[in-house]
Amino acid sequence: MEIMKIEGLRVFAGKKEIVKGVSLSIKKGEVHVIMGQNGSGKSTLLNALAGHPKYSVEGKVEFEGKDLLSMKPHERARAGIFLAFQTPNEVSGVPLSSFLRQAYSACHGKEMSVAEFERLLEEKMSLIGMDKAFASRGVNEGFSGGEKKRSEILQLAVLQPKLALLDELDSGLDIEGLAKVMSALGKIRQKDASFIIVTHYARMLRGLQPDAVHVMKNGKIVASGKAELAYKLEERGYAWIGDYS
Repeated sequence: MEIMKIEGLRVFAGKKEIVKGVSLSIKKGEVHVIMGQNGSGKSTLLNALAGHPKYSVEGKVEFEGKDLLSMKPHERARAGIFLAFQTPNEVSGVPLSSFLRQAYSACHGKEMSVAEFERLLEEKMSLIGMDKAFASRGVNEGFSGGEKKRSEILQLAVLQPKLALLDELDSGLDIEGLAKVMSALGKIRQKDASFIIVTHYARMLRGLQPDAVHVMKNGKIVASGKAELAYKLEERGYAWIGDYS
């Protein structure tokens, strides 16, 4: 069963067209990976799906059979869409635990007592190997690059979305940091949860077993395949793909 169907999606920043007619079909539980050189439109695609107000869109996107493009950003989050940012923002003075409790309430439409939520948060932090001391710190305040990415994974674990849009979780991480983030992601991945992952590196995919890998250039998907496509790209670059020069 499809969780998201994208048909001819075009995304504009002002008058500039960035995404130029992308079509994708994502089923429940599938992992789709989008690769491509900088400026190809990958991050813009994810931000547009999440409802970033910077962009205007044309085309058709259905999420669980409903018109996604008619939904406001908070409505998309409540429907089960989560966006992990390439560069997570810092929110000083707002404890991570308070932020996540409010986000949980907003997304799921129900309040959870402080004690009950603290038990949930501690369980998820333990699962991904994150020190519980981070819960009392400001959101991403003073966090290292790897800690910010694990904070995003923690948010994902707590909110349990139906579709996660992950924008370059590997950005700025060394090999050890990436291993920790990927291990955490693997531990919280649920059977019916779907992912669209933007990345430059095939090593990001180890353990995820993606169902499809897509290559973007100039706002279009120019190649699709299985995981082997990602490893070829990492080894040989993009020049061998027909639409690349």
